[in-house]
Amino acid sequence: MSQSLPSLLAEYDELEKKLADPGVHADQAGARKLGKRYAQLGPIVRTAREIEQLRDDLEAAKELAAEDRTFQDEVDQLQDQLPKLEEKLSELLLPRDPHDSDDVLLEIKSGEGGEESALFAGDLLRMYTRYAERQGWKVEMLDGTDSDLGGFKDVTVSIKTKSPTPDGVWSRLKWEGGVHRVQRVPVTESQGRIHTSAAGVLVFPETEETAEVEIDEKDLRVDVYRSSGKGGQSVNTTDSAVRITHLPTGIVVSCQNERSQLQNKARAMQVLQSRLAALAEEQKAQEQSDARRTQIRTVDRSERVRTYNFPESRISDHRVGYKAHNLDQVLDGDLDAVVEALAAADRAERLAGG
Repeated sequence: MSQSLPSLLAEYDELEKKLADPGVHADQAGARKLGKRYAQLGPIVRTAREIEQLRDDLEAAKELAAEDRTFQDEVDQLQDQLPKLEEKLSELLLPRDPHDSDDVLLEIKSGEGGEESALFAGDLLRMYTRYAERQGWKVEMLDGTDSDLGGFKDVTVSIKTKSPTPDGVWSRLKWEGGVHRVQRVPVTESQGRIHTSAAGVLVFPETEETAEVEIDEKDLRVDVYRSSGKGGQSVNTTDSAVRITHLPTGIVVSCQNERSQLQNKARAMQVLQSRLAALAEEQKAQEQSDARRTQIRTVDRSERVRTYNFPESRISDHRVGYKAHNLDQVLDGDLDAVVEALAAADRAERLAGG
């Protein structure tokens, strides 16, 4: 965030006036965008005002202490509080990821390990769904190909907040992209031997500001097919599911969650726009030699970000050296500790100017 504090305070006041105007809310997308920015600036403004009030209180306490020493304790307390608040404001003013308030599209793909990998992909989907429920987010399944034993060969979901917030879904799940490795005895293993398999996770911000992404209809191949439910059972007697292939990039998106073919196509186009916007940002970052993290695109168990070891009930995130022995709780959606470890490492890197 390159703006100065006074300009941010002025922007916040202007946003407050705009959001109080009923006419602004006629454009829901525009109002949501303003609401996101307002929510993002809120913590900065509140902390700045708290510092201003604390400084006024400190000045008054010093004047009283000059006449009556019994006020010195209050002076000391206020002086202790001030550096902590100033440090908090400094962190809030650090340049931040512009997508932190965004919702996300999350894809899970089975990799090495066959049916066991597909079962693990299903475990990961359950983990993220439970985590989303704990956060009060909404999860919508857009598409999925299930496996014979009840797992997923691939699955795509949308995860959204219920109202604008400065720390949206992307701010918590953006580090989940990569290869997740599992070590356990598969249900298909009769000898009781521990196997290693992997599933890949891809996370994209689902942005609303995708007007700059132009999609030529000639670049698209649109296929329709019959929607199916878990276990391959048909849930729709018409060809309402839609698969769109963007020929120049090879990106394929599918949606079968909506009731009509038209609705599924519209939703798939939204997903494609977000995918193309993320690709454009990644290419731009590479051109500028940006050092930001990139997600592992190949689903190979040797390229891993995290390991889930069932015999030891251990979860290990290899990027930040995080380890814990509460695998059951993590798979039930208790991801806060590992997410916070990744967020703390990111904050430290940004504070160091990395």
